[in-house]
Amino acid sequence: MPYHAWTYNLDGSLRGAPAMTLNKGFCKTDYKLPQIKCEEWSGFVFVTLNPEAKPVAQDLVKVDELVGDFDMGSYTQTFFETHLWDTNWKILAENFMESYHLPVCHAGTIGGLSKLEEMICPPGEDAFNYQTILKDDSLKIAMAHPNNKRLEGDRRRTTYLLAIYPSLLITLTPGYFWYLTLHPHGVGQVEIGFGGGISQEYVNDPDAQANFKKLKTLLDEVNVENKGCTEKVYKGLCSEVAKPGHLSHLERPNYDFATYINNRMQQADEA
Repeated sequence: MPYHAWTYNLDGSLRGAPAMTLNKGFCKTDYKLPQIKCEEWSGFVFVTLNPEAKPVAQDLVKVDELVGDFDMGSYTQTFFETHLWDTNWKILAENFMESYHLPVCHAGTIGGLSKLEEMICPPGEDAFNYQTILKDDSLKIAMAHPNNKRLEGDRRRTTYLLAIYPSLLITLTPGYFWYLTLHPHGVGQVEIGFGGGISQEYVNDPDAQANFKKLKTLLDEVNVENKGCTEKVYKGLCSEVAKPGHLSHLERPNYDFATYINNRMQQADEA
């Protein structure tokens, strides 16, 4: 540590403490850095300050049942960026969870490829919600690579939008994935961790770089559209005349997310 130059080993034990030899009551083994609970799941690292938190894998076993054959943990991350947006983190989470807005907010990119009638929004689970979209081959990398022998039938063109409560949002396709991690900066700003990558079959493809460049260009354009939409929605909700309205069936995940937030708030009040 830079303050008194105490140093610690990688396991957290105290390695050295200068000028402590005259303190007869001092023993290095009495000191150790605090342990923070850490867990890896499907390539993501989860950290919590709550020592009583349940294992992530236990909460997300149903996610593994849904997309285990995609083998997301084997995908290679090819980019990671951070952004700061002027919106509320829950608005951004809800924006990711529903595809009802795609034809309008993403008219310049993926909106024309979005078939609302093919989107499926099942009831959410305690720790996450999800929806599925069937893609076509207009974006080759969204399809399962010919060398992918795990996926069959429509699963070779199925995209999952996974919202892991409260703040991990993942788009998973047979060929690539991208995700957002949300870190609120007060009520009106959110720092976004924006990352993604491609499946091993596409990593080893001769056209890997061309495929990734096309994908990253598209994701950047989609992100610009999302930023504009969510910042405008936040401004609208801040209006004194703003009132809630009905949800579409395509916004079922938003209802599930609101239920999760409400339950957590009630638990906090009871604690």
